[in-house]
Amino acid sequence: MENRNFLGTEPVGKLFRKLAMPAVVAQIINLLYNMVDRIYIGHYDPTGLALTGLGVCMPVIMAVSAFAGLIGMGGAPRASILMGKREQENAEKTLGNCFTMLLLMSAVLTAALAVFGENLLLAFGASENTVGPALQYLNIYLLGTVFVQIALGMNAFISAQGFTKIGMLSVVIGAVINIILDPIFIFLLDLGVRGAAIATVLAQGVSAAWILFFLSGKKTQLRIQKRYLRPCAKILLPCLALGASPFIMQFTESILSVCFNTSLLKYGGDIAVGSMTVLSTLMQFCMLPLSGLTQGAQPITSFNYGAGNADRVRASFRLLLRTCVIYSVTVWVLTMAFPEVFVRLFNSGNPQLIDYAARMLRIYCGLLFLMGIQIACQQTFVAIGNAKTSFFLACLRKILLLIPLIYILPHFFADKAFAVFLAEPAADLLAVSATVCLFAKQFRQAMSDMQGKSDSQEVTK
Repeated sequence: MENRNFLGTEPVGKLFRKLAMPAVVAQIINLLYNMVDRIYIGHYDPTGLALTGLGVCMPVIMAVSAFAGLIGMGGAPRASILMGKREQENAEKTLGNCFTMLLLMSAVLTAALAVFGENLLLAFGASENTVGPALQYLNIYLLGTVFVQIALGMNAFISAQGFTKIGMLSVVIGAVINIILDPIFIFLLDLGVRGAAIATVLAQGVSAAWILFFLSGKKTQLRIQKRYLRPCAKILLPCLALGASPFIMQFTESILSVCFNTSLLKYGGDIAVGSMTVLSTLMQFCMLPLSGLTQGAQPITSFNYGAGNADRVRASFRLLLRTCVIYSVTVWVLTMAFPEVFVRLFNSGNPQLIDYAARMLRIYCGLLFLMGIQIACQQTFVAIGNAKTSFFLACLRKILLLIPLIYILPHFFADKAFAVFLAEPAADLLAVSATVCLFAKQFRQAMSDMQGKSDSQEVTK
C-alpha cells in the first residue's frame, strides 16, 4: 500500500478481494455491537419485554449512525476521487472538515437525545411495559454519541484509502471488547439493559481512539491536520450532497422502525413488535456484508473515476454486481429454508414469539435475493459522485414506496399485521425495477462522458 496509485494499477479482481474481504468482515463484526446486546438481553429476560424495549431504541441508534454516514460516507468517496485527480491537499481538507463536522454533530445529537429521549421512545412504539428498559439503555448510550460519530464517520476515510484491513481492525477491537464486557455487565453484575449500554459505549470509545491514532500517524495517506479543521462550505457541501444518499438509507431505517413498530403494536401487540426486532436485526445482518462489498469496490471505482479510467470503473462495477447477487441469493435460500433457526438466536423461552417471528420472516425477506442488484447499482452511483440519482434511489424505496405501503396494505388484508410485513417485499420489487432502468441509462452515459474527456486530454497532449 506504499504506492498511492495502486488503486489505478493493480488488477481489479485482486484489488477487490484485498479490499472487500476485510470490509465485509468489518461490517459483520460491526453488527455484533447491537446484535450481541439483543441476543444476551433476549436470554436475560425470557418474557421478551426487555428485548422489545431494546428494539424500540433502535430507531434512535440508527438515526445517530445515519448522521455519521452523512459525513463519513459522503466525505470518503469525495476524498478518493480527489486522490485519483492527484489533489492531495483538497483530499486532506475534506478529511479535516468532516472530522470537525462529526464533533459538532455529536454535541447537537447528545443534547437533543437528553431532552427528548423519552418522548421519542414513546413515539417510536414503546408501550408502558417496554419504555422502562428502553429508557435505561438510551440514557447511557447517548453518553457515547461522540464515540459513535468518530468510529463510524472517520473509519470510512481509512477504508477509502485502501486500508480496509486497518478499517476492519478498528471494528474488531471494539466488537471484541463489547462481546467480552456484555456478559460481565449484563449477567455477572446483573445490570441487564444498562449493562449492555455500558459495554457498547466503552467499546465504541476504544474504537474511536484507535481510529484517531491511525489518522494522525505516519502510515495514513490522509492525515488529520489542525490547519484543515476549520469548516469550509466549498469543501463540505459536496460531501454532504454525496452523503445524502447513505444518510437517507440509514435515517429512513429509523423512520421505518417507527412506522413498523407503531403499526405492529396496533395490529399485533408486543409479540409483533418483538418479532420485528428480530427480523430487522436479521435483515441488517444480511445487508451489512453487501455494504462491505460496496466499500471494497468504492475506493477502486472512485479513484479510477477521478483518474478517468472508464475500463477499470466498468470492471469494478461488474465484479461488484456479480458478487452481490451471489451473496443475496445464498442468504435468501438459507432464510427461507431455516427461519426458526435464525429466530432462536434471539429468544428460546417464548414459543409464541418464535413461531410468529419464523412465519413472518419468510414474508419479510421474501425478495431478499433482489437486494444484491439494488445495492450494487445504488452504491456505484455514490462511488462516481452522482449525488442526485443516488439520493433519489435512496428516497424511492423507503420514503416513496415502503412507508406508504405499510399503511396502505393493511386495508386489503384480513390479517393486518401480516400486511405490514408484506410491505417490505412489495417495495423491494418496485424499487429494484426502477433502479435497474435508471442505472442502465445513466451509468452508460457517465462512462461515455468519461471516455470522451480522456480522449480529449490525449489529443491535447
